[in-house]
Amino acid sequence: MTAVQQSRGTAAAVRLEGLRKAFGDKVVLDGVDLTIRRGEFVVLLGPSGTGKTTLLRLLTGLEAPDAGQVLVPAVRTTVHQEPRLIPSKRVLANVTVGQRRSKQIRDAGARALAEVGLDGKARQWPATLSGGEAQRAALARALVREPELLLLDEPFAALDALTRLQMQDLVGDLVDRHRPAVLMVTHDVDEAVRLADRILVLDRGRFTVDIDIELARPRDRTDPDALRHRANLLAELGVGRTSPSIH
Repeated sequence: MTAVQQSRGTAAAVRLEGLRKAFGDKVVLDGVDLTIRRGEFVVLLGPSGTGKTTLLRLLTGLEAPDAGQVLVPAVRTTVHQEPRLIPSKRVLANVTVGQRRSKQIRDAGARALAEVGLDGKARQWPATLSGGEAQRAALARALVREPELLLLDEPFAALDALTRLQMQDLVGDLVDRHRPAVLMVTHDVDEAVRLADRILVLDRGRFTVDIDIELARPRDRTDPDALRHRANLLAELGVGRTSPSIH
């Protein structure tokens, strides 16, 4: 059974209805509707400047819509392109930052570090971590809060190619284990096909593509269906050959 089939019938974690957002005369989101179910991994693609980050900010509550309805769970966390660790706090303290001080919280932070492969780094300073390790710490900080909605804003963009693949595998495993609803923004079509249960393309304020990726995991990028999705998405984004509609 694919992850898409598993998520069908589960409760919605996110529901957007008629969402509109403009900055001056520029309409960024124009009547957007979106539902994300618990355990569903949704990836958002689109040209730069089309409102992907604005949509994430609306989901976090950092922006307010001009019109429409935003229903999101109370517990939601974001992992950004930069780890955003506090240099003056050790790794474990970064993971548990903002939470009450208790043995229970420290133990939860230690478990989260172990889950991301940093169980020996709790007492280290952020400056001693590699880029991949720092992003793992940021992921542990998000997961220790047991979010119902996990937002990923190009979390692997600054990593080298090998570390990026390793982090993709790690995130896929952690999402499968914890089952939050996930919305990830990326410009990487291969990354989207490798991770997503569902891919959206946002362009000119609306979703121009909304497709399920019903491929078994772990995914083989040379699989004919994966290559077909890749080619069609690239064409939709204006790269490569013209393809039939994938709506």
